[in-house]
Amino acid sequence: MLHFTIQPVADHLDDAIRSKIDLKTKPIGALGLLEDTAFTIARIQQTLTPSLNAPTIAVFAGDHGIAKTGLVNPYPQEVTYQMVMNFVNGGAAINVLSKQNNIDIKIIDAGVNYDFGPFDSIIDAKIAYGTANYLEGPAMTIAQCEQAIAKGAEVVQGIFNNGSNVIGFGEMGIGNTSSASLLMSVICDKPVAACVGKGTGANQEQLAGKIKTLQQVLEKHQDLDKNDPIAVLASLGGFEIAQICGGMLKAAELGMIILVDGFICTAALLVAQMIEKAILGYCVFTHQSEEHGHQMMLKTFNAKPLLKLGMRLGEGTGCAVAYPIVQSACTFLNEMASFEGAGVSQQSTI
Repeated sequence: MLHFTIQPVADHLDDAIRSKIDLKTKPIGALGLLEDTAFTIARIQQTLTPSLNAPTIAVFAGDHGIAKTGLVNPYPQEVTYQMVMNFVNGGAAINVLSKQNNIDIKIIDAGVNYDFGPFDSIIDAKIAYGTANYLEGPAMTIAQCEQAIAKGAEVVQGIFNNGSNVIGFGEMGIGNTSSASLLMSVICDKPVAACVGKGTGANQEQLAGKIKTLQQVLEKHQDLDKNDPIAVLASLGGFEIAQICGGMLKAAELGMIILVDGFICTAALLVAQMIEKAILGYCVFTHQSEEHGHQMMLKTFNAKPLLKLGMRLGEGTGCAVAYPIVQSACTFLNEMASFEGAGVSQQSTI
């Protein structure tokens, strides 16, 4: 059984952090969510002078057995490996947005149904050539699920060892919004129809078929122990989702700042917080996806996302776009003058 030791974020500096924020040359609360973000980051790092070092986005790719049927996906399964090659060649949204903001990208083959061969630009963490079809049985074995979680943790340990203290997670996998919808339905105890969205561009007819198919999947797995996160993930998840789950758990164990992307990555977090609740203290939620159901997920965590731009691409793009805001939160906390330092009179307390 895998084990992660995540220390709850300590609160003994809370008053000092809040005081430093409040005593900047501005009305209290005037920087809104930037202030909350600065507080979160300083709290995670347990310092009044937080820093962001070697920001990295880890993009995990994997295929889903259900996608071979075409029942839940308008795009064919081979788009997964084609997009991985697009990542390698620098042509995807995550590439250009990360480059703009000086964020390193790691591309991980968690279980793509393709043999990339030796490739320096791809981290080989392949568990298998895609999951099994969860319409017929579990998506993966318990052993495969635990192996995937461990592999994700190993990838993040390597990123941490290279000096990073802030990490975002992205994903690529045709059919993975269906997997995320199933995980959300089971963990949040919501009807599957409330959790399912269009994913990669499904029309209304395709969406109706997708909902019908996923309802059949839940009927197939009706005896699943909903309180066992590994069993839930193994039955309904994907290799990329399992590796993101393990990566997030390891990042929190290492005290890193976790940038949470959209629907699929938040589904991975749903599983991760079942394993270790303390992980939530290390998370910054970067955006609210346009994908149906993500808003409900965020409410489950009582999360305030930094952005709402109508995005639903995945890949970690929400992390990349929101990163300058995270930087701004640290910058004002570290560099903005205090009332006393600037010789500016404070608001009267009378």
